[in-house]
Amino acid sequence: MGIYIDTCLDAQLRKLSSVTPYDAKLARRALKVWGRGADAPEWPVAALILVNVAAAAGFAGALAAAIAGPARGPAIAGLAAALGIRAAAGWATQRLAARRARAATSAVRRRVAGAILARGRGDPSTLGERIAAAVDEVEALEGYFGRYAPAALEARLAPPLIAAAAALASPVAAAILIVTLIPFGAAMALAGGAAAVESRRQFEALARLSGLFVDRVRALPAILAFQAEAAETGRVAAASADVARRTLGVLRIAFVSSAALEFFAALSVALVAVYCGFSLLGLLPFPAPETLDFRRAFFALALAPEFYAPMRRLAGAYHEKQLGEAAAARLAPLADGPLPATPATPALSDPPGIRLEGATLRFGELAIGPIDTTLPAGGLIALTGPTGSGKSTLMAAILGLAPLAAGAIRVGDLPCGADAAHLAAWAGQQPVFLPGTILDNLQAAAPGITREAAFRMATAVGLGPALAARPGGLDTVLDERGSGLSGGERRRLALARALLKPAPLLMLDEPTADLDPAAEAEIVALIREAAGRRTVIVATHSPALAAAADWVVALA
Repeated sequence: MGIYIDTCLDAQLRKLSSVTPYDAKLARRALKVWGRGADAPEWPVAALILVNVAAAAGFAGALAAAIAGPARGPAIAGLAAALGIRAAAGWATQRLAARRARAATSAVRRRVAGAILARGRGDPSTLGERIAAAVDEVEALEGYFGRYAPAALEARLAPPLIAAAAALASPVAAAILIVTLIPFGAAMALAGGAAAVESRRQFEALARLSGLFVDRVRALPAILAFQAEAAETGRVAAASADVARRTLGVLRIAFVSSAALEFFAALSVALVAVYCGFSLLGLLPFPAPETLDFRRAFFALALAPEFYAPMRRLAGAYHEKQLGEAAAARLAPLADGPLPATPATPALSDPPGIRLEGATLRFGELAIGPIDTTLPAGGLIALTGPTGSGKSTLMAAILGLAPLAAGAIRVGDLPCGADAAHLAAWAGQQPVFLPGTILDNLQAAAPGITREAAFRMATAVGLGPALAARPGGLDTVLDERGSGLSGGERRRLALARALLKPAPLLMLDEPTADLDPAAEAEIVALIREAAGRRTVIVATHSPALAAAADWVVALA
């Protein structure tokens, strides 16, 4: 058995290690759509960038006038005004960019969370991967919209305007700035390509680690039972080391690319300084098409760092671009759908009939169906058949929790799906509970129910002795697994919760499992009584429950 578990875990690890195909066009298109859908428009950011460029030109002119001109008082006042305008414009730009980022990521997170919650059986992704998608990967988009997007807009708008302002004083200096932009752009492109690959690998490694860790925590009892702690610790450690190694790879590329970009930026400013200095001294080794004075030369030199400042900020935020695109490529299939709709009020009050029209479900090579049958309204319907025949899966399909490969299912006049699911009360084989008291879980099914009514229902399903044996009674605290209750007690509590929900359709999966014959007879009688007021569908291996049913559907 231990060898079998290790083999299954190794197969799962290989599945998690598969690389998600990366579609750059899909990622960019998704980011563009999400950015347009943000509440805050982009044009105020562009307007503030233009104000900042004008203030930078004014600062350079005021600085040149303060150094070269005789009237220093107005020049100093101009310097102060330009600095104030630039500080205010920079602060406002950051605030607007942060607002757009929050709006965009909030919309994406709503869609991703809705898509994750709507996924049913057969979803190959693990719980850890889905959590990483809704939290870590969506969080990466905030850096894209909050830092990279405004930096990219500034890099498109500011340098041409700065070069045009510099050309008013020295066309040659402006030409030097534009020419030196070519190796700067080439360095950014090379660094960006390498960073994109490493960022994708980092996200994939992080998703694998998240899925591996969460799944191992959920399987901890089995791991401890078969003494596989050392092997699983090694697997988690290896996945953690892979994340650390890929993170260092991303940082290494970021540092190298930043150094290269800083070199070209410093080189361009140095070339402008050398040209202006030699031109003023008359030592240029070639005939210059212009004659510079000190004020014009200093103005052009003061604008040279401003020409590359937006590019340097873009280079600093370029890592956010790669993370954002890598996250968008993984999130686009989830977030491109519509926002999850608010659950509709059930449209049916009478017990519904259920029609299965060629319903077929497929999971890999396993196919269930096609099934053509009508389950009449009202009464008790039992689904029987050997293990693996599809009883639980068929019930999930009726609720819209398992996708149909072909055919259709209708609950009353509604197709299976969200609306049909809200008409049903459900108790599965592995019930999940709200972290809280037993009373909290019972009241979740019927808000407003009194403590006395909840106790009567708990007693009716056979939980009376269990409540009496616990000091807290209905106030006994449970976690999501119902720890502290036996398997039979958990099933009884799930049944009580389902019976309390005022739904016309009651679906129970193995409600009498783990019960002794006497307790089984009590539960069968309780289900039989509920079938007089609603349509009750049970999946069961119990001959006693099947014998009490009004209709039996046998699955092969």
